[in-house]
Amino acid sequence: GRSDYPNQVNNVLGFPYIFRGALDVGAKDINEEMKIAAAEAIAEMAKMPVPQEVLNAYNIDKLEYSKEYLIPKPLDPRLIEQVATAVAQTAIQSGVANKTNFDREDYIKSLKERMKRNKDISAFIDNLNKS
Repeated sequence: GRSDYPNQVNNVLGFPYIFRGALDVGAKDINEEMKIAAAEAIAEMAKMPVPQEVLNAYNIDKLEYSKEYLIPKPLDPRLIEQVATAVAQTAIQSGVANKTNFDREDYIKSLKERMKRNKDISAFIDNLNKS
């Protein structure tokens, strides 16, 4: 069974977004700099205001940076934006990426568009299953 408790570290906080960022810039390696960038992005997220959709997903009223909330919740949709972007940018800066030009805002926009498509597809499938 599962046991979720405050500040539980889960692979889902990092690995999918490390891979996303690395793949999007054609990184030939995942180096220490990229891992550190991912960890720092995750740590910074915990200090940001938590979106209502995250609170709703966990059926809680409030989350603020504290000893009970040091790392983001695994279902936080901002993880892909923050972590993948940090990893992609660091891959380019550290010389392991095939892509050399990187516009942070354009990249975040493309990630949001991908996520919206995924949500739309999921909603469509949910509606089919309810029919």
